[in-house]
Amino acid sequence: MKIAIGSDHLGLSLKRFVMDVLREHGVEYEDFGSYSDEAVDYPDIGAKVAEALAGGAFDRGILICGTGIGMAIVANKVPGVRAAVAHDTYSAERARKSNDAQVLAMGALVIGRETARKVVEAWLPAEFQGGGSAAKVAKIEQLDEKYRKLG
Repeated sequence: MKIAIGSDHLGLSLKRFVMDVLREHGVEYEDFGSYSDEAVDYPDIGAKVAEALAGGAFDRGILICGTGIGMAIVANKVPGVRAAVAHDTYSAERARKSNDAQVLAMGALVIGRETARKVVEAWLPAEFQGGGSAAKVAKIEQLDEKYRKLG
């Protein structure tokens, strides 16, 4: 598995911690910024990660900002990308198993390091289960395709 990871300046410290967690689990990743605590606009970083994922170079993405919400909104604008904010293990796991979300978004001002570790560790091994959720995810993909054509 190869993960694209990025944060704004508010998420920088938590991103560095999450990268340590990924290394502990032997997960390959690429850091798309931010690289310092200098203020950056989260849409710039979120777009880089989501576009890299949509381009097929990565299997999944992790985005971290103050709340995770802005990053998720940005990532969800990129065709083919499904991002979910998760601050607990159940939501992180269900984002993968039920919604086939390839991007995990977290808020550094919302959760601490150990909770983030648990969230990432729940999200990493989780795989889309299909079943009853497959038709729902297919509808999401149809909407994606419909509005992609309009753009």
